[in-house]
Parts: sequence; C-alpha cells; structure tokens
Amino acid sequence: MREHDVVVFGATGFTGRLCVDYLAGLAERPTFAIAGRDKAKLADIAEHVKAKHGFDLPILVASSDDPASLEAMARTTRVVLTTVGPYVRYGEPLVAACVREKTHYVDITGEPEFVADSIERWDARARADGVRVVHCCGFDSVPHDLGALWIVRALEPKGPASVQAFVQAGGTFSGGTWHSAVNAFSRMRESGGAAKKIFASVSTTRRVRGIAGRPHLEPEVGGWVLPMPTIDPAMVLRSAAMIDAYGPEFSYAHFVRVGSLANAVKLGVGVGAVIALAQLRPTRELLLRVKAPGAGPSEEERARSYFRVTLVGRAGDKKVVARVSGGDPGYTETSKMVSECALALARDEAKLPKRAGVLSPAAAFEDVLIDRLVNAGIRFETLKTERA
Repeated sequence: MREHDVVVFGATGFTGRLCVDYLAGLAERPTFAIAGRDKAKLADIAEHVKAKHGFDLPILVASSDDPASLEAMARTTRVVLTTVGPYVRYGEPLVAACVREKTHYVDITGEPEFVADSIERWDARARADGVRVVHCCGFDSVPHDLGALWIVRALEPKGPASVQAFVQAGGTFSGGTWHSAVNAFSRMRESGGAAKKIFASVSTTRRVRGIAGRPHLEPEVGGWVLPMPTIDPAMVLRSAAMIDAYGPEFSYAHFVRVGSLANAVKLGVGVGAVIALAQLRPTRELLLRVKAPGAGPSEEERARSYFRVTLVGRAGDKKVVARVSGGDPGYTETSKMVSECALALARDEAKLPKRAGVLSPAAAFEDVLIDRLVNAGIRFETLKTERA
C-alpha cells in the first residue's frame, strides 16, 4: 500500500510551491508529501501549509544525485510530480527511479532532448510494467495537446485532417524557466533532431507530420503569426500516432501570435540575439545571471496574465475553430495542469486509456484530463463549425 497519492519533488522551487498550494487548497485534498534536498526549506513550506490550511505535510529528503533517495521516495507514493529542471540535467535519475519502483511520473519539461532520451531508455520497460511516465504536463504541452484532441473529436475525420494552433499569452517568467530556455537555445540543433524522435518512435500505420509553416497574417486571430519551434508539435504528433480519433493522416502546425509585422520583426531579432549569445559559454553564463532560479512573478503579476490557444482544424469539407484559454500560463495554470495530471493518475486510473510507457498528456489521459481541467477553470470551447 502506497502511503501517498502524490509526492511533489522540487516543492521549494517557485512552481513547486504553487503546486503544493494548489493541492493543499482542494476541497477533496489528496494525501501528499513534499520532497527535495533541503530539509530546512521543506520545513518552511510545511509550516506555511500548516498555518494556511491547517494540516501537517510529510517531508521527504531526496536529491537528483542520490538514486537511492529517489527510489525510496518513489516507493512511498502512487505518483511523483516533479518541477526540478533543467530536466536534461536533473531529470533522468528520477524517471529511472519511478520506472524501477513502478510509480507513475509527471513533469513540466519542455526539453525535447530529455523527452527523447526518456523514450529511448525507459519506454519499453514502463510499458511492460504498466507505468505511465507523462512529460510536458504544464503549458508545454497540455493546452496544445489536449486542444488538438478536442478539435479532432469535433472534426471526426475519415480521411486526412490538419490542425493549426495559434498561441497568444501575456505574462512573465521565473528564473528556472529562463535557465531552461537559455540551455535549450544553446542546443537548438540537438533539440530539433530530438523533437523528430519523439513522434517517430511510435509504431503506427497512421501518417503524422509536422508542418513548419511561415510568417503570415492570420484572420482567425487578427494579427501576424510566426512559427513557434517548441516541443509542443512533437507531443501533439506523438498523441496523434497513438489515438485513433486523429484519423489515418494528420498534420499539425504551431504558431505564436505577435500582432503587427513590426512586432514580428522585433521578436525575431530579439530571440535570434539570445540564441546567438547562448552558443558560447562566456555569453551563456552572462545570460544565466539575468534571473536566478527560484525567483518568479508576483501574485499580482500572475493575476494579470493570460493565455489563449486558438486551433483551426480541417477535415474534408469541414472546418472547426476552437480555443483553449486560461490565466497565467507559466505558473498559476501550469501548476494547476500538472497537479490535475498527477491526480488523474492517482485517482482516475480505472477511467484512463489502457496505455503505459512514456506518454504525451493526451495519450495518457484523453478526455479524463479535459474534464478535470474544465472543472478547474480552464476553458475548452468550440467557436465555430463551417462546411465548405
């Protein structure tokens, strides 16, 4: 018998603390513990929860460089929720520990290399043992992955289907996110190859492919859009390769809305400069000093933030426009998303698809997670349906 429903590993980090607050505030609170390497900081978190919510939180000491401690932690719980990144540096030992101990795992990574390595090393064993390892359970890639599933459910394709996603967001980012982004920018070539492996590794007769897209003025979102080379397309395509609802042939393109052409140019120049500086160690170290890990936006800043993912799907003569939207994407909603993923594994296992291994969110949870997210205040809407 597992002692806990969920263990939050990395509970003293910015997003980890938000996950703890989210779980502690639920009306039907799960049994959960907090874990990390610094016992004194964990005790501060537990004291905060005691004062705010009136119950005691168990504390587990574990570290990414101590495999025995990770395995001991994994043995206590049904699910480990980890916010400890960069995952390409710290993540694999915990995946290994969870698979060995037959414990489900969720994270908020957006790092293609880490996910591709996880698939290569642990997918077969996790499938054989019925363990679900679910990556990208935050803003990368839940709204896009579950949004694509939502829209193909409406399309009901019998032949080729396509989905384009257009991301709009307003908010700030934490030090941990900045460090992960800079490290990812320093390995763009490796990340591109890893992204292809994520969906190409699925054995399927279904044809799935990513469309690179081009900058253009998009009427459905009323502004200019740019291709957005994140991990999200790879995760959407991994889901499409596993789930019959996507039809025999499926393509996906991913964009960010920037508004005006001038904004598109500015963003391109700014991101290009950061990518260039991230290639050399001295300038990369300077970039990493811009924001310290653990620091993040205030509650007031997060309250002003938002996200909207508009999806345009086509199959045959049918066109559907849908939207997934919510509040602060990087922290408030990410902590909600990954927590609900963990709860789905801990409490809804009988209702989940009969899949195991290294999974995308849609492949792991399908409509169970959509229902949980809607109940938690994230909106899924079909805006219009048209026939050609």
